[in-house]
Amino acid sequence: MYNKRIAIILINWNSFQYTWHCILSLNKIPHQNFTILVIDNGSEDDSATKLIQTFPEIVLIRAGKNLGFSGGNNLGLQYAIDHGYEYSLLLNNDTEVTESFLSVLSDYMDAHTEVGAIQPKIYYYHNRNLIWNDGAYFQPVLGITYTPGHGKIADPSKDTIKPVDWITGCGFFIRNTVLQKTGLLANEFFLYYEDVDLSFRIKKAGYSLIYHPGSVIYHIAGVATRKTEKEKEGFLDPMVHYYNTRNHLWLLRKHLPFLYIPTATLYTFLYTIAIMGYFVCRLRFTKAKAVWKGIKDGLK
Repeated sequence: MYNKRIAIILINWNSFQYTWHCILSLNKIPHQNFTILVIDNGSEDDSATKLIQTFPEIVLIRAGKNLGFSGGNNLGLQYAIDHGYEYSLLLNNDTEVTESFLSVLSDYMDAHTEVGAIQPKIYYYHNRNLIWNDGAYFQPVLGITYTPGHGKIADPSKDTIKPVDWITGCGFFIRNTVLQKTGLLANEFFLYYEDVDLSFRIKKAGYSLIYHPGSVIYHIAGVATRKTEKEKEGFLDPMVHYYNTRNHLWLLRKHLPFLYIPTATLYTFLYTIAIMGYFVCRLRFTKAKAVWKGIKDGLK
């Protein structure tokens, strides 16, 4: 019998201000039937120490090094399972939550045991009418993941609770008994597509995935990978393109139905060549090399 309800897992990596702000918003939730687990991914700015001093009620787990999104969250997920929590929530530390977001998710999961995981509606933090994620899908013919509402102005009249193909790691609320069947996030992904991979494994285990617009959070987006000032290679760190390219290929090799291999392979090849060509034309050779390395490693 579970005696604890929800473990909320935040990854901190040299980002005290964002994690601090996120915890402040979580502490405004009226009925705090949850524990905040902060996984420090080898921060070098003393942010972990400052967080535990500021919020002594949190559980702080020091990874000792940067384990990525998957490895860091797995420390939290394993802690939650080992300590008898019923649910876990992966929550990006650059988010602000609304007071009812958690109860909406947990109440729905309590009432629908066939649901393995659920996600909130996610707006951009700096423009609270602009959607960051309102449900995500997979197009097998082209082998692509997509979020139809991304970057669009929200239209509340079209909001419905609906099944989705995968759930974003920005706000991934999961039943821990399901994790015990599917396994945790795939450590080898490190960053990007690990949420899609886990979502697909949850569905293969016979559970559904749900998007619930009644639960709302706000996301700053890009804190860990986007530079504050534009450099020769642009704002995004080249590692973003490496992991995106490599992990997309890994995802397709792992989950794409045989029927769609020809079309998805052709599309992925043409798209990747176009991306590399764009970087070369912009003289962003480090990013072009990152994509090429991602292709090679993705095919291993």
